[in-house]
Amino acid sequence: MVSWILSRVVELLFGLLYPAYASYKAVKTKNIREYVRWMMYWIVFSLFMATETFTDLLISWLPFYYELKMAFVLWLLSPYTRGAGLLYRRFVHPALARREKELDALLLRARQRGYEAALRLGKRGLNLAATAAVQAATKSQGALAGRLRSFSLQDLRCLWLLHPWVTPAPPGWLLHPRGGSCTPEVAPAPLGGSCTPEVAPAPPRWLLHP
Repeated sequence: MVSWILSRVVELLFGLLYPAYASYKAVKTKNIREYVRWMMYWIVFSLFMATETFTDLLISWLPFYYELKMAFVLWLLSPYTRGAGLLYRRFVHPALARREKELDALLLRARQRGYEAALRLGKRGLNLAATAAVQAATKSQGALAGRLRSFSLQDLRCLWLLHPWVTPAPPGWLLHPRGGSCTPEVAPAPLGGSCTPEVAPAPPRWLLHP
């Protein structure tokens, strides 16, 4: 456990933070020699980090595994050994040069497939959103229609008694003086009938009752 913690500290300080600051200085001073040196280091170190992901799972049980990792990081970084530049010139650069066209084609196909996948996901998301909106609107309309159907004729009559100037009177109702109940014991008149002469308008304080 101590070796693992110490290994992570060494990789963080000497493998990442110090090289990052040195790269900043190289870019700031426009020192081409230092810039190339740190570019080679980052390429080699990225390959080391990718390999480390698998070796930590497979062979971390070996004795002195983490000690060897710490020594390797320091060897890559040291200005005396220049391990990163040595590995890059002898192994990494020749391998990448031989497979450069294949890697470029692979990256191009991956980028195109990623773009197409993003378009498909975007269209699917829009379709799902539109379907959900239509379903929500349909459900709300159905609920409103059911609510309106739940009103009985008695409710509509009472509503008209409260707001006669807004709600029109149902057909077949008779005129009675204001103050009666919603359901007086009066038989409804035929459609078109009236309790007043045809020539006289209804008094202003009269209401319709069935």
